[in-house]
Amino acid sequence: MILNSNSSKPIYVQIAEWIETEILSDALQADQKVYSQYQLSDMLNINPATAGKGLSLLVDEEVLYKKRGLGMFVSEKAKNIILMKRKNETLAELVGNLVREAAYLNVSEDELIRLIREEMIRGDEE
Repeated sequence: MILNSNSSKPIYVQIAEWIETEILSDALQADQKVYSQYQLSDMLNINPATAGKGLSLLVDEEVLYKKRGLGMFVSEKAKNIILMKRKNETLAELVGNLVREAAYLNVSEDELIRLIREEMIRGDEE
């Protein structure tokens, strides 16, 4: 994993997203132990607190769970949680951009909905 220090995303968010991607790609699976904050800090040359914050974010979202004295593990529902989160965030951003662009172009709501329906039909035919 390579961190982007020029990104607007904080390092701890980049770490959390990397672990999510590892889960989605099945590199990490349900009930498998994940890197500790100290392993991550050594691997990425960052402060352990920053790595811990990324892990805590995933615990808060129930993607990871803690086993006292053993570390953190991937939850059974991690993959579904990540998929839903990413779909919702990505689609919300795309729709927001689409609506703003339609407003700039003076496209009416009815016309925009018609365009979306036509595209969905085309997508179903492919």
